[in-house]
Amino acid sequence: MAEGAKPALYTIPAHRAFSDALVAGILARHGADPLELARGMVLLPSNRAVRAVSNAFVRQSGSGLLLPRLVTIGDPELGEEAGGALDPLGEGDAIPPAVSPMRRQMILARLVQQATAEPMDAGQALQLGQALGAVLDQMQVERISPRALTDLQLSTELSTHWERSLDLFSILLRRWPQELERLGCIDLADRRNRLFDRIAARWAKAPPAGFVVAAGISTTAPAAAALLRRIAHIPGGMVVFAGLDHHMDQEAWDAIGPFDPDPVTGHAPAGHETHPQYALKRLLDRMGATRDDVAQWRWGSEHDARAVRGRNISNAMLPPRLTSRWRSLKMADRSLAGVEALEVATPGEEAQAIAIALREAVETPGRTAALVTPDRQLATRVSAHLRRWGIEADDSAGQPLSRLPPGTLLIAMAQAVAEHFAPVPLLTLLKHPLVMRGEGRLAWLDGVRLLDLLLRGPRPQAGLAGIDLLLEPRAAEDRQAPLRERVRLWWPQARALLAPLESAFAIASDFSAQMAAIREHAGMLTADAVWAGHQGHAAADLFAQIEEAASDGPRQADVRALPALLDHLLGGVPVRPPQGGHPRIAIMGLIEARLVQADLMILGGLNEGVWPGLPTPDPWLAPRIRRELGLPGLETRIGLAAHDFASTLGAPEVLITRARRGSGGPAVASRFSLRLKAMAGPQWQSAGRYAALAAAIDRPAAHSPATKPAPSPPAAVRPKLIPVTDVDRLKADPYAFYARRILKLSPLDAVDADAGPAWRGTVVHEILQHWAEAGARDPADLVHRARAMFERPDVHPLLTALWQPRLIEAVGWIAQQVAADRADGRTILAVEAEGRAEIAGVSLMGKADRIDRMPDGTLGIVDYKTGKPPSARQVKAGFALQLGLLGLIAEHGGFPGVGGKLMAGCFEYWSLAKKGDAFGYRESPVDPAGKRDKIVTADFTATVYHQFQQVVDAFLIGNQPFGAQVNPEVANYGDYDQLMRLEEWYGRDDG
Repeated sequence: MAEGAKPALYTIPAHRAFSDALVAGILARHGADPLELARGMVLLPSNRAVRAVSNAFVRQSGSGLLLPRLVTIGDPELGEEAGGALDPLGEGDAIPPAVSPMRRQMILARLVQQATAEPMDAGQALQLGQALGAVLDQMQVERISPRALTDLQLSTELSTHWERSLDLFSILLRRWPQELERLGCIDLADRRNRLFDRIAARWAKAPPAGFVVAAGISTTAPAAAALLRRIAHIPGGMVVFAGLDHHMDQEAWDAIGPFDPDPVTGHAPAGHETHPQYALKRLLDRMGATRDDVAQWRWGSEHDARAVRGRNISNAMLPPRLTSRWRSLKMADRSLAGVEALEVATPGEEAQAIAIALREAVETPGRTAALVTPDRQLATRVSAHLRRWGIEADDSAGQPLSRLPPGTLLIAMAQAVAEHFAPVPLLTLLKHPLVMRGEGRLAWLDGVRLLDLLLRGPRPQAGLAGIDLLLEPRAAEDRQAPLRERVRLWWPQARALLAPLESAFAIASDFSAQMAAIREHAGMLTADAVWAGHQGHAAADLFAQIEEAASDGPRQADVRALPALLDHLLGGVPVRPPQGGHPRIAIMGLIEARLVQADLMILGGLNEGVWPGLPTPDPWLAPRIRRELGLPGLETRIGLAAHDFASTLGAPEVLITRARRGSGGPAVASRFSLRLKAMAGPQWQSAGRYAALAAAIDRPAAHSPATKPAPSPPAAVRPKLIPVTDVDRLKADPYAFYARRILKLSPLDAVDADAGPAWRGTVVHEILQHWAEAGARDPADLVHRARAMFERPDVHPLLTALWQPRLIEAVGWIAQQVAADRADGRTILAVEAEGRAEIAGVSLMGKADRIDRMPDGTLGIVDYKTGKPPSARQVKAGFALQLGLLGLIAEHGGFPGVGGKLMAGCFEYWSLAKKGDAFGYRESPVDPAGKRDKIVTADFTATVYHQFQQVVDAFLIGNQPFGAQVNPEVANYGDYDQLMRLEEWYGRDDG
């Protein structure tokens, strides 16, 4: 065909199944001669498109068939290698090889790191280097020389910033070409341009013997446009577009842009880059063709929708300034018959409804269905729901390696090292399913669980040495001594696996050494199971690429950034299962769904920020500079997403879904779905039946909420020995007492928890006990003991920094008060004294923080508090009886060494909390005269005895049930709320 002849340009409208229509036309033109078909070549944009076209040939062949060569020439970002058919071997000078993507990323990261004045971590350098490579690719794709950066004429508000950034762009201008020359390579985008140019020149002189069809290619790259132009003019050549809109009138087509330059400023508006037709129009311009040159593909298939759908999609996607036309559209021109919408409350409901729709398709013989969504969380949820019914969907987008077991193990190792084996990352690593797989796995997990119990509470010191110190025997009373001993027997096995990793990172200062350490010790931890299977092979391949290129990579590597860095690298590797899924069900991302159509297309996650996604900001070029250079705007990807959306709307049946709430809060509906809804008006169809089924599938046949529990154990199991600290619990919430003392259930502290009131109280009591028992009771000695406590190896430095100043001031106040009381004739009789007495028919036991002899000969009961003491109102109501009960034990002679049955005449809380401008104050729940509505001091023990006897008679000696109660007068930590199923009965009339 002569250059001036009409080009062979076609489009398959959106309402037709692209792959089946394309194959139907190719077979109609060339299928009569099998050899002619085999000599042909079909150029496609992606591997998924190749698979779709292959399947279409199989469906339509009916028997054996010699297929034409199906060649992938790349996606819209030109990120894939060109097919071997486009590399003319042996003709002309050899085109240099392309630099490997990983080595390129590493070198650019090093160059960025070296060019910045401020120190930069390897992770940040890799991300900036990757963005820098994207800028370079875009400039090469658009054939814009990097030298154009220095020729920009910028306005005043941008020039200052640009001058500061110009040094960094010297990487593009000078250093990167030097690196390529050193390697003897060129950029992949550059090599693709050269390949396209060479094949176009070769076909101009000697067209291929068979036909050539370029189908579904929408990239606007000049080199690709030139190749498509050449294909359209060679004998047997055809270019087939996907969804070029012939329904738009000329005014709407012109409104897309691009526009002519402004005569004053000389700048041309970019046009509506977010419009679904923008990329195709720009491609036609670069091919030197117009829309009038494009004919409609005559062939279709049984999978097509009605032709009216294409016209109505065009109406819905009108440029913004023309959407006022919707008001005058006829009902037929706004009808979207076959398109339904589903809007639910949460992503979980959305996934359930989609899974039901897919299952419905599976149960219909011969019916195909596909979920298309850029939301990988939604895709994962749908896959999980389908597995409940034994349906394994063909998820062509795969899963990121960072979320699969090998990836999570590698990230867990980096996290453990980065946080110096803090409890949470340490346990995450030790519990990983790949660690210690095999026969010893159960014994290993038993040891890890014991370590988990021991690590409950404040964090130990950093590193494996911190765990060693935690396991050392304690001189003082140690409730965890048996647990500590069991962990001490198991820990050497775990330490032997972790110590080499810790040692390796002690000397691994650069990125290359860190990656080598992770790779080597991952094999040791898992007996190389981390590298097994198709997932492990993907991880091994990635690490091989990283280590091969790491010598050219960044030098400065902060281990704290290593987890995020690994997550970034692993997250960029999709892993697909080696075997396919269900033959009639597919889950696809936007790129995988191009040129693919099913009987039912489900477009999921139609929210702003998801579909379309938010453009990723360019850290190197401002939008104004991109326009000045002639680069596509960041909004171009929105236009591609819009084209994908419009194409998928052409299926016979379409279901559009969204959730009103996303993971981060309320979500806004996608601009695409809002356009459809606004145009369709009252004809907008809702698929509420799927929401109803999703709600019904987990709805129980009947609700049987629990009633308020009130267990009534026999008298034989009711305790006859009760600590004073449990009396308040028994009175305020009998069920909590039952769970703790009869069922023996105690709550566990969180791993790596803050030092809470219980831990701080234990430490303070220990310090004060040892100080008082020393005899001298020197204030300076008390402060010295408090400081020494913070020097213990098991106390975390952060706790020392935050709590030590407050404690030192508070214990200083205690020493001063003790000295002042001693001067007034008050002496300390006992500290941390354990007592026991038979009272009201049971044994009452307790430990008094301090018992003093008052100047009048009575006893003083002192309770230390690190926080706010109970109020007088709580004491009077009987919900804080500890001081009074200790007084009762003392009056019954229950404290050995204190003396006979002396009266208790003083009850005090000594709080270490802040009051006013100082730490430390005294508070008494009683008053000699009963002032401020307090109990009279002389009546306190009698009042407490009466209240204690009522509780004992009811619950310990009697048979009253231990009913659950919610008492706002008592501090309730909710330890047993779930056990008592509080949410099911609280607030109900019968509760």
